[in-house]
Amino acid sequence: LQATVNFGQYPYGGYLVNCPTLSRKFMREAGSAEYEELKTNPGNVYLKRIVPQLQTLLGISVLEILSRCALDEVYLGQRDTPEWTEDQKPLLAFERFGKKREEVEGKNRETRENDLTN
Repeated sequence: LQATVNFGQYPYGGYLVNCPTLSRKFMREAGSAEYEELKTNPGNVYLKRIVPQLQTLLGISVLEILSRCALDEVYLGQRDTPEWTEDQKPLLAFERFGKKREEVEGKNRETRENDLTN
């Protein structure tokens, strides 16, 4: 389930405008000129505070590398050795767990797709 939750966050967190890695300035106090600018032009104030292009590129690169999966990775609910047991009770439990995991994954995928289209 952790992978289902974490991989679902990548489309949002992987876009650095949504989730900048650093703010270069503190937000100003109420009543200051920059605070008033925040009210009238929030996009400009936001762009003044996020990291420059080079740091953003480095952040995107790190996120991309960390989000990749190994080719030989075995996910939750999967086995790389099908002959791990011949006992029917754990095999049936493992099968039920796999089906439940797929159901949860499908619901999460559906939710993400709905969020992206809305």
